Amino acid sequence: MSGTGIFEGKTEEQAREQILAQVREYCDKFHKKKTYEAGDRISYAGRVYDAEEMVNLVDSSLEFWLTSGRYTEQFERGLAKYLQVKYCSAVNSGSSANLLAFMALTSPLLGERRVLPGDEVITVAAGFPTTVTPMLQYGAVPVFVDVTIPQYNIDTDRLVEAFSLKTKAVMIAHTLGNPFDLKKVKDFCDRHDLWLVEDNCDALGSRYCMNGEWRFTGTIGDIGTSSFYPPHHMTMGEGGAVYTNNALLHKIIRSLRDWGRDCVCSSGRDNMCGHRFDGQYGELPMGYDHKYVYSHFGYNLKVTDMQAAIGCAQLQKLPGFVEARRRNFAYLSERLQCVREYFILPEVCENSEPSWFGFMITCREGVDKNKVVRYLEENGIQTRMLFAGNLTKQPCFDEMHKTGVGYRIVGELTNTDHIMENTFWIGVYPGMTTEMLNYMVEKITETVSMPCD
Repeated sequence: MSGTGIFEGKTEEQAREQILAQVREYCDKFHKKKTYEAGDRISYAGRVYDAEEMVNLVDSSLEFWLTSGRYTEQFERGLAKYLQVKYCSAVNSGSSANLLAFMALTSPLLGERRVLPGDEVITVAAGFPTTVTPMLQYGAVPVFVDVTIPQYNIDTDRLVEAFSLKTKAVMIAHTLGNPFDLKKVKDFCDRHDLWLVEDNCDALGSRYCMNGEWRFTGTIGDIGTSSFYPPHHMTMGEGGAVYTNNALLHKIIRSLRDWGRDCVCSSGRDNMCGHRFDGQYGELPMGYDHKYVYSHFGYNLKVTDMQAAIGCAQLQKLPGFVEARRRNFAYLSERLQCVREYFILPEVCENSEPSWFGFMITCREGVDKNKVVRYLEENGIQTRMLFAGNLTKQPCFDEMHKTGVGYRIVGELTNTDHIMENTFWIGVYPGMTTEMLNYMVEKITETVSMPCD
């Protein structure tokens, strides 16, 4: 059909602008956030967005490139600029980001520092599984160290005991936005020539003062990772990123992300290295298309341009999101001081400025965590555990328990088990209002039958 449609007589650009104006109007009318009312369920996290995200999403869909393209490149440049890091690669999830970060360390391009099957990686069991999963799948040996309470991060006093001649790396997360002791961990890694991977998925925007200089977490080690799943500090729906200041690691990460390609100059639209048909690679014929030369056994973990388009809009809001998280955390911390007799409240790591993902609460002796959690959930307050609790006690470790191989534990995971049994957390995401925070304080206080000013 042709004729007198709404775009009759308009250029493509004019038609696009008309559509996007209508999208903006639609979002403002039908996606306006509902005002919180007493009795509404309070989620631990949620998307915070406006018309900018939806306009970018539709703009990308109208271009219909679908895979990584101009928005992806814009997002990678923008996040790298925010973090003050040289290289950034967008991927399809935070778990994929951790996979790439670890697998980069196995590249033959790293020579003697390459992680091989059987080599050890120091980590913790109190966290999310995909920080550790890539090690196990590759055949490396995770070495689990206990954590501290109430920082909920690696106990750095156990690092020396965890070290062996097989140790090649340390890969740990900043728990719920609270940085681990980066100075001690980085000094340990430098002393033993170990790689350091910072799982920054729950800590985007956190900062740490290293040798008198404030730097973002995720940029102090060799590689940092982020997740953009909806509950996180910003969202693409699904998505993640891997970043580094090391040019060789960046080359490896790009290769592994893009099928294992030898040429990482490609934008996704074409080969851009300028030597597409004039190289000699392995035992391939001279002049074999560099676009189809593979130097790693890689994956396809790229983000779509529609996801990246949302990320570009979210990135503009990120500083405000971080500030709101800090403000909400500080408010809860102040209001809950009156129940410290019953609950251990979280404490900030020294020399750090967290961008909080959640507010961790550990029940003291005599307080039943399950009872507290059930009460909060029944009253519309969503709670979460510290992810896997003690990962080594999860069903996925059953076969390893039988064989006795696959991982190593340093000492006793006493605090890890204590967290598994007695700890939960609630949200501090930017969409929370003072009314919501007050309601959470009220209900937490009711669990111990104690008035709170």
